[in-house]
Amino acid sequence: MSKTIELEIGGMTCAACVGRVERGLKKVDGVQDATVNLATERATVTFDPAVTGVPALIGKVQDTGYEARTAHTELSVTGMTCAACVGRVERALRKVDGVLDATVNLATERASVDALGSVSVGQLKAAIRDAGYDVLDTGAGAARADAERATREQEVQDMRRAVVFSAAFAVPLLLLAMLPMLWPALEMWLMDTVGMQTLNVVMLALATPVQFGPGRRFLKSGWAALRHRSPDMNSLVMIGTLAAYGYSVLVTVAPGLFPAGSAHVYFEASAVVITLILLGKYFEAVAKGRTSEAMKTLLALQPATATVVRGGQDVELPVDDVREGDVIRVRPGGKVPVDGTVESGESWVDESMITGESVPVAKSAGAAVVGGTLNGNGTLTFRATRVGNDTALAQIIRLVETAQGSKPPIQGLADRVVAVFVPIVLVIAALTFLTWWLLGGPDALSQALVHTVAVLIIACPCAMGLATPTSVMVGTGRAAALGVLFRSGTALEALGGVDVIAVDKTGTLTLGHPELTDLHVQPGFERADVLRVIAGAEGDSEHPIARAIIGAATREGLDVPVATAFQARPGLGLEATVDGKRVQIGADRYMTELGLDVAPFAAQAARLGDEGKSPLYAAVDGTLAAVIAVADPVKAGSAEAVRALHALGLRVAMVTGDNERTAHAIARSLGIDTVHAGVLPGGKSDVVAALQAGGARVAFVGDGINDAPALASADVGVAIGTGTDVAVETADVILMAGDLRGVPNAVALSRATLRNIRLNLFWAFAYNVLLIPVAAGVLTPSLGVNLNPVLAAAAMGLSSVFVLTNALRLRGFRAPVSAQAVAARPAGQPVPA
Repeated sequence: MSKTIELEIGGMTCAACVGRVERGLKKVDGVQDATVNLATERATVTFDPAVTGVPALIGKVQDTGYEARTAHTELSVTGMTCAACVGRVERALRKVDGVLDATVNLATERASVDALGSVSVGQLKAAIRDAGYDVLDTGAGAARADAERATREQEVQDMRRAVVFSAAFAVPLLLLAMLPMLWPALEMWLMDTVGMQTLNVVMLALATPVQFGPGRRFLKSGWAALRHRSPDMNSLVMIGTLAAYGYSVLVTVAPGLFPAGSAHVYFEASAVVITLILLGKYFEAVAKGRTSEAMKTLLALQPATATVVRGGQDVELPVDDVREGDVIRVRPGGKVPVDGTVESGESWVDESMITGESVPVAKSAGAAVVGGTLNGNGTLTFRATRVGNDTALAQIIRLVETAQGSKPPIQGLADRVVAVFVPIVLVIAALTFLTWWLLGGPDALSQALVHTVAVLIIACPCAMGLATPTSVMVGTGRAAALGVLFRSGTALEALGGVDVIAVDKTGTLTLGHPELTDLHVQPGFERADVLRVIAGAEGDSEHPIARAIIGAATREGLDVPVATAFQARPGLGLEATVDGKRVQIGADRYMTELGLDVAPFAAQAARLGDEGKSPLYAAVDGTLAAVIAVADPVKAGSAEAVRALHALGLRVAMVTGDNERTAHAIARSLGIDTVHAGVLPGGKSDVVAALQAGGARVAFVGDGINDAPALASADVGVAIGTGTDVAVETADVILMAGDLRGVPNAVALSRATLRNIRLNLFWAFAYNVLLIPVAAGVLTPSLGVNLNPVLAAAAMGLSSVFVLTNALRLRGFRAPVSAQAVAARPAGQPVPA
């Protein structure tokens, strides 16, 4: 059977484009016809779905040089209870014509759908509702989060009421059924005064409100799942409790149908099982609310209002009304509402909520500020550069939401098992019933019923569905608090498995711009006086070395004088007159030409050479005054980061375009294992490929545009968040602070999250593998061990609560390295000698 779809095509400009796309589509095997309309930018394609699929058609459009537009939609799904529900919703969405992929997360209760532009949100909602679930109509951003939070709170309240109502009937029922068994005198008194038949009628009256009141949710959802031939946890509970309740009703109304001694009622089993499962669901709902705590914290960072300067007056406006270009004033202790650039004022800003760094950062005119950060004791006036969904905070929230909703590869194991798990359980339950009915002796029917119900209840796959997404949610939330953003669950899993961390040097290990790192003066000279005059001599130069020296003098609060009689000495240095003094700066050969002996600085020069720095000398009025060095200094924390990576068992490689001498000097000072120096900008990805060729899994850390190919080709790309947008967009992991110490923290958190997921999956699988045979009565003939349906329900609920509680332990993850901010040096602080 043929199928016709419409593709939205972008990039076409003329009839030649139309013909090119049509010819390309018609070449795809299975395509029977393709027509393209330039005006509507749509392609109508008729094809045989048994031969080809929509992804192949999209790929062909892209191969011809055009864009097949697709849309990404997020939907909040309600009513899911286990991994089988997740699979059912995913299958329903994927059956919609034009849907390319659909993933559903049980922990966040959200469906992510990639589809052709022709697929409407209404179609997706209808598919979910037809599958027996509902869709929460929400807005975007904070509005959606508020709606989801309100729904979750309502769910907790509804579940609490259901538990209280069920318990009000189930507890007396349990006492009525169990106490006589434990206290023979009470049983004799009840039989003599009330009678078995009357007692059964009383228990029927207590069990019915539970079965068809709070228990109705299992009947409704379970029957819908069976109708769609996709049984889930609700189906198991429905079959199990209805079997126990129905059997007991027959015993009550028609006891003569049963052999003597087998007419037992199990009303307490059905009612207590429903109550305990609801109690487990209540604990789940409470715990799931706690797993999204990181998102609540992020959403709470942005203030509701902003003080905007309009017509010279301060006007308080909702933050949503702030526009790009507005001038905004932030008073001491206030929150920065949006991203911008400071125009006036000085203050220290606490950026820990964005970067994970605890030390406030100095801000003055020209500095960038980020929305959501906390202003210190000064007033800042800044111009808004990014507002609304374009702010850094909004992008962080989107990244965290995407990561929390995505599935790491390890989730595939759970998905494959759950796809066949419930049908297998139904088969096991049927075999259990038949075996006990045929071989159970005088009490065969009762034994068959009890063991079958226990199997159905114990096998509910709730824990399997929650095992991975809850850990991913909590792990990515904790990472965000540490200033580490994972783009996806795949990145979260992959980072923990890398063997080598390849690090770009400039801007990653080092600050990325030259600074005055060393200044040693001869006896008889004052350091500040020498720095002042050499800065004056360099005043007219745009050379990076000159800029570094002048910058150091400015930071130390020195007044840089204007030089006269400036003369450059090509290949040697320069000469100028500053404050009436003749100042000469250059290499050792220039000093030799001037007749000055540099031997007094031999020790310092040797040390600088070992560090890969080229010493320069300064003479004042014909006397050797100082030795100086300008270099791209290593960032504070780089050495600590390398040590922490070694402690995690990782090898560290440095990739740089610098010369061998400088590269090896930095590598020695930091303890880096391997150096790849003299690498051309386009060659970094080749270094990554060479490391991978040896069988190593490689994470590349970089910050520049030329790092983008290496970030993309590495197993995991890690971008320094203070780097270029291109690097950040290409990477799988983003370090919001410009601090390499975030890398070992990210690796350690990835490993902790993976351990947490594995423990969850082990518990979920082992619980079922071990207890289903016990519930089926395998140990009854030899050891006399029976698993009562009531205990099965309690164990099932506890397994889900265990998984959630275990995931929540990640909130207490302690980073192996404490990443402190490298704040800008205040004026007057000396450059390290």
